[in-house]
Amino acid sequence: MTSPPVARRRFLADTTPLREVPAFRWLWIGQSLAGIGTQLTVVTVGLQVYALTSSTFSVGLVGVFALVPLVGLGLYGGALVDAHDRRRVALLASVVLWVVSLAIAAQAWWHVDSVELLYGLVAVQSAAFAVNNPARSAIVPGIVPRHLLPAANALSGTTNAIALTVGPLLAGFLVGGWGFQAAYTVDAVTFVAALAGVWRLPPMPPDAGEEVRRPGLRSVLEGIAFLGTRPNIRATFLADLCAMVFAMPRVLYPALGAVELGGGARTVGILGAGFAVGSVLAGLFSGRLGAVRRQGAFVVGCVVAYGAAVAAFGLVLVLAPDGADWKLWLCVVLLAASGAADAVSSIFRGTILQVATPDALRGRLQGVFIVVVAGGPRLGDLVLGSAADGIGEGFAALAGGAACVAGVLVLANRQRGFLRYDARHPTA
Repeated sequence: MTSPPVARRRFLADTTPLREVPAFRWLWIGQSLAGIGTQLTVVTVGLQVYALTSSTFSVGLVGVFALVPLVGLGLYGGALVDAHDRRRVALLASVVLWVVSLAIAAQAWWHVDSVELLYGLVAVQSAAFAVNNPARSAIVPGIVPRHLLPAANALSGTTNAIALTVGPLLAGFLVGGWGFQAAYTVDAVTFVAALAGVWRLPPMPPDAGEEVRRPGLRSVLEGIAFLGTRPNIRATFLADLCAMVFAMPRVLYPALGAVELGGGARTVGILGAGFAVGSVLAGLFSGRLGAVRRQGAFVVGCVVAYGAAVAAFGLVLVLAPDGADWKLWLCVVLLAASGAADAVSSIFRGTILQVATPDALRGRLQGVFIVVVAGGPRLGDLVLGSAADGIGEGFAALAGGAACVAGVLVLANRQRGFLRYDARHPTA
């Protein structure tokens, strides 16, 4: 019979990749520290735009200015990753991201108070991210053994969730106590860790035995054509789009903090952290996820749970009386449930993509992946931001969550093979 301590270890996150793969360990440490600052800035930009405009729609427009370069360069960035040394590409893109972080901090310290400048800096930041993230994601399967990839993805997802927890909380308290300048400065300082993590990686040039495509339209189209013939990979992207476009509620937080729930920046931080706490808990108890075979079915179930939790969050906003002490905390619990569901879905979606994609195409498919994963929430900011200005924040979340559930169920019905996806015999 298994002893209780061993049983507990099996349920807790598997840290084997950190112990056995030094290159992954340094990459993970750097990205974990930098991720806190990145999430801090995401929340703070929304708060600053809302402070300058008093408009949820204007906050949603931040998503548009991030989405356009993300889509435009995400696909090309993946082609760059496949054609060049992945370490060098990641390092150069990280330097650009750091410079933009310094510029965002500078505009706050100098009290420029220009929404247009913020939109422009977010656009440049998103363009660099569109190159940096596919490079980092394509690096991981090259340094981590295949059987450890679910554990590595769970570890990365957990620290991302911790960043989503700590970042919004820090944003709320730093902005509330010391202003936008303090929040942006923390981001600029912590991003140095990301640079150090990439610097310590070994060179990762393209495989000498593979034909290297020059970055360009032909290379991008080759990656898209591959995706068109791989229904299971395609289903992971479509499932995530259902969740992020219809039911990503973060754009609603500034207005909820300012009006409906009260508390201002601190409430915004608490709501954002609530979503992330669920993700952290899912990651901390992810030890058994590596044994899951029906990963596609798990993705569908998690997205259904995500949409239902967001719809319930909207229902609470609509029905609960204003001023009730329990209203905020019930909202936080529901956001935590949605965060846990999203975290498990992300682990399996990332693993399916990494395992089912040839190394020579991994950068381009990661480019498509980042367009979906990062672009979906940005588009969702615009969708829910626009809806909230018309029907209110509560009804926007309720309708978005319901649309998410309906969309992923239609997807599962049309692509039954995704429900049968077997991790032991992976097919793209």
